[in-house]
Amino acid sequence: MSLPASLDLSAHLSAHKYFFVCTLTVAAWDTLVLSPRTWRLMKTQGWPALKLLFSFLRVFMPVEFTIVAVAFFDTQWSQATCQKFYLFEPICTAILLAATSAVHIIRIHAIYDKKRPVLYLMGGLYALQVIVTGIACAFYLSVPLREGQGCIAGPRYNWVGIYWIAPTLLYTASFGLALMRSLNSLKDKPLSPWKLMLRDGLNLYGAIWLVNMTNMLFWFITTPTDDQDTIKTIVTSMAAVLTTSMTLRIILSVRGTLEYGGSFALSSALTGSSRSTHVISTRSGLQTQLSMHNATHTYTLDHMHSKPEGEYDIDITSSVNETKGRLYEANPKETPLGVKVTVDQEVGYDDDTPFHAK
Repeated sequence: MSLPASLDLSAHLSAHKYFFVCTLTVAAWDTLVLSPRTWRLMKTQGWPALKLLFSFLRVFMPVEFTIVAVAFFDTQWSQATCQKFYLFEPICTAILLAATSAVHIIRIHAIYDKKRPVLYLMGGLYALQVIVTGIACAFYLSVPLREGQGCIAGPRYNWVGIYWIAPTLLYTASFGLALMRSLNSLKDKPLSPWKLMLRDGLNLYGAIWLVNMTNMLFWFITTPTDDQDTIKTIVTSMAAVLTTSMTLRIILSVRGTLEYGGSFALSSALTGSSRSTHVISTRSGLQTQLSMHNATHTYTLDHMHSKPEGEYDIDITSSVNETKGRLYEANPKETPLGVKVTVDQEVGYDDDTPFHAK
């Protein structure tokens, strides 16, 4: 007794279907796990470019691959219908990759302090990617499978793999530039390799580069057994999903505002709090600002790292009383009745708390 076509699959096609199940699992898991963080991000004020791209990717990626999965697994999906549908995945994936690459351009440009050469490099690779993926989409075909085996898009020619070369070049540049920026920051603040990787999200950039390079190996090294073999495209869906997933986490790892792509993690740690330019600082990282009525008086300890904490003797009370006396002489009717003390705490990455607590 012969098996139905939906079960009578070649080894490569069977592996392709199992791998696509893994892809759907990753997409579903990612959508579920990031839901709380997505909600918190949506409640923040403003809609900078990174937030808009995040919202788009969060919706577009699971919708695309849910539709692709229906065509891939539905045994009632005819090859005639597939002839009208097969371009859906390459076109939508090109849009998905364009959005993720835009995130990389904005973020890399931001961590290099808006330097134009970096923007020109990344922008040039982005333009190349959009053009190449758009052209390559015209050279896909519907893999001639039997009825009930699904609908899969494949390349007409081997050179169509340039569809993935272009974004891989951009992600390689992104990973390389992010790595260089992190290594250069060690001059200002030495960190262990593990903490450096987590602080700057190098694991995210590296994962994106690795999955796209793996996909390239399948495109240009593996050899199909016949025109019904889908081995070349077996990793494409997973590459798109993981690229999107890691890019979403790059956005979420930005510390502070997302305006203009955010800032480099070390930059925000070195600049400290923006609430006041005058502070009383101690070695523990506490910054204290004394505000009285319309005047703000501040006290700073220079060379605080060069002496033990016990050598500092700060007479805040006498300074405050002196200030209150001057204010009273200037305007007796509006004498401040008290002292407002604001404490800003900048917790560095060495404390394993990557947030600015107030």
